[in-house]
Amino acid sequence: MKFIEEIGRRRTFGIISHPDAGKTTLTEKLLLFGGAIQEAGAVKSNKIKKGATSDFMEIERQRGISVATSVLAFEYKNIKVNILDTPGHKDFAEDTFRTLTAVDSVIVVIDVAKGVEEQTEKLVSVCRMRNIPMIVFINKLDREGKDAFELLDEIEQKLGLTVTPLSFPIGMGYDFKGIYNIWEKNINLFSGDNRKNIEETIEISDLSSKELNTTIGDSTAETLREELELVEGIYPKFEKDAYQNGTLQPVFFGSALNNFGVRELLDCFISIAPKPRPKESDTRVVNPEEKDFTGFVFKIHANMDPKHRDRLAFIKIVSGVFERNVPYLHTRHNKKLKFSSPNAFFAEKKEIVDTSYPGDIVGLHDTGNFKIGDTLTQGEILHYKGIPSFSPEHFRYINNADPMKSKQLAKGIDQLMDEGVAQLFTLELNGRKVIGTVGALQYEVIQYRLEHEYGAKCTYENLNVHKACWVDIKDADENEFKDFKRVKSKFLAKDKQGQLVFFADSSFSLQMTQQKYPSIVFHFTSEF
Repeated sequence: MKFIEEIGRRRTFGIISHPDAGKTTLTEKLLLFGGAIQEAGAVKSNKIKKGATSDFMEIERQRGISVATSVLAFEYKNIKVNILDTPGHKDFAEDTFRTLTAVDSVIVVIDVAKGVEEQTEKLVSVCRMRNIPMIVFINKLDREGKDAFELLDEIEQKLGLTVTPLSFPIGMGYDFKGIYNIWEKNINLFSGDNRKNIEETIEISDLSSKELNTTIGDSTAETLREELELVEGIYPKFEKDAYQNGTLQPVFFGSALNNFGVRELLDCFISIAPKPRPKESDTRVVNPEEKDFTGFVFKIHANMDPKHRDRLAFIKIVSGVFERNVPYLHTRHNKKLKFSSPNAFFAEKKEIVDTSYPGDIVGLHDTGNFKIGDTLTQGEILHYKGIPSFSPEHFRYINNADPMKSKQLAKGIDQLMDEGVAQLFTLELNGRKVIGTVGALQYEVIQYRLEHEYGAKCTYENLNVHKACWVDIKDADENEFKDFKRVKSKFLAKDKQGQLVFFADSSFSLQMTQQKYPSIVFHFTSEF
């Protein structure tokens, strides 16, 4: 049964963290082990001309942040690993939430000095809602930071997790000597030289042995023994089932920049992480082992290749085998499409694949058929759910700065909005275009991409809106709705799907409107 075997060797996961905790660096180092890249470049350093492989948009290179979600795949010990690297910056939270619908497990990266930060809290709560298995990686141990036990407490309290350390640091910051791997019972010594061969570990299965003292010194050895005794006493034993159900979270320590503790993380990850999981659709739960293909679009990226102006829809395969040149049903349009060049990814390098299996991410060239959340099947009518649009928090009018280029501007806005970068609203009163985003940095990205990818310039004008609400009138009183439309005509707009949206200029006016028109319902996500 080659098919079942292929599913068994897939591990698809996302890496989430607060900005700057070292997520992109960790991604790079994981690829290094998979032999996928020869030398890893950290996002920060301007000295290395080679930027990080997973950040390929110019704006990311300038600012040292990841903006788009990139998909990276590599083979390690006969396991096919698919990483979805998500933007850490809070202005791109929506992209990250969507990515979390496509992963089977998650690695949470935490900075040893800063501990748990707000972005981490938000993302982890989304993972907990969906019971996604999580492994925690505490990064930057070669810097001065919080005490290991203090950090573990903070993770338990702030994130509501139940943790169990599978590796433990020997010293910290300047005194950082290495890591004791509880999972494999060996010690990995830290030399501070990241060019050194990273495979050297010393097997120490018996902690009371003299060997430990000669390796790391008497006082350090004593401290380590005490700490490990504490760890055994306080934290639950690791159980694979509890981890896969999302009720127990293993913790690893390391320094991604120095390539330290990353191999331990990866080795443990491929042996405990879940293989592709079943997913719920609007009609039934679909299992990966079913022979009929199904999958859904969780991301669209325009202009991955500036030379070709192409659009790629990223599809996560849920069940069955996806084959090249076979027609599949697009359930929203109810029409069949076939794809002659489906792509598999390695950062910005893409290869055409003939067959892909559950857990894999495939990029399909798209001429405008796809929206985020669309489902493809072998013929069965079903829709995968759980990819909402959130109500934006920032609103600006968008104006054309170059009248000769209005066509390019319209096309650019259209494509970027399909990508889910932001949401476009058209005012009912005068047809002016309003862009709503979750984070303010998105406006820069849009302006930058319109100019560089579509040759169109735009300017913005502030618009005072507190919240955009989707208006639901299926049970509304007809006269009441007419009155609402008349009184609030200045504040009404349509979104890209033609649904009616109400712009409330303050929370007070929203409350008053709700009281005045009780039969009309206002929603904060578009999935009602």
